[in-house]
Amino acid sequence: MEQNPALESPPTTEYAERDDEIARLRARVADLQRERDHLVAIVDILQEISSSLHFVDILQAIARKLGEAFGLDRCAIFLSGEKQEVRLVASYEDPTIRNLVVDLNRYPELKRAFESGETVFIPDAANDPMLKSIKANLDMRNVRSIVVVPIQWQGSVIGAIFLRTERDAQPFSDADVRFCQVVASLTAKALRNAHRFESLLRQQQDVSQSQRKSELQRVALVAFMRRLLDRYASGDDHAWAETLLPKASGEELERLVAVVMQVLEEEAKG
Repeated sequence: MEQNPALESPPTTEYAERDDEIARLRARVADLQRERDHLVAIVDILQEISSSLHFVDILQAIARKLGEAFGLDRCAIFLSGEKQEVRLVASYEDPTIRNLVVDLNRYPELKRAFESGETVFIPDAANDPMLKSIKANLDMRNVRSIVVVPIQWQGSVIGAIFLRTERDAQPFSDADVRFCQVVASLTAKALRNAHRFESLLRQQQDVSQSQRKSELQRVALVAFMRRLLDRYASGDDHAWAETLLPKASGEELERLVAVVMQVLEEEAKG
């Protein structure tokens, strides 16, 4: 009996093509979801940094958002220090750390980012030759991948964002690295604005202190003149001394006193 071709099973190649297409669609959906998460994270970061002009608060907010977005084992932000040292100023896993001095020689990946000004991406930290000297420590902490993105301002590296995942976490993709570079650029701009704000604040404080000093000087001068005149006026011969002045001289003195009082009043207005 001849079998109906319509009832025959599809060729194996058709199954394979269908599975490949499903896999591609799933991968594309995952990429779109990740892009959406990146955009949401950037919006959250912009909202966070726009609500403060103090650089420590800004950096801590960025470290927290990145840690939450990637489910990181560690996320830290470092700023340039002296010679082979940098300062850890924000930490996702320990927000109480604000200004910890760190030796760059202990972190080869961090040192390379500061020296080269380029992003350092290590997909498999445990087997990377650059990290051979600290492999035991990485194994103990179950580290999977590391990304270090420099923070640059006017062509100079002023800091770096350090991200690290554990073995069971999702690995960083190229899109994740690009996202971190965008965040580093936003961080540089936020630091610049915070620096300008704090400089302006210091200038205003200096002006206020200068004005206060001038006011105290004027008060001291007036107090001195008042006490001098009071002491002079209390003398026995003062009562009849003014009668010796001509009338014109007395009027001129009154005019000068009026002018001086007017000047003092104007100075007091600032």
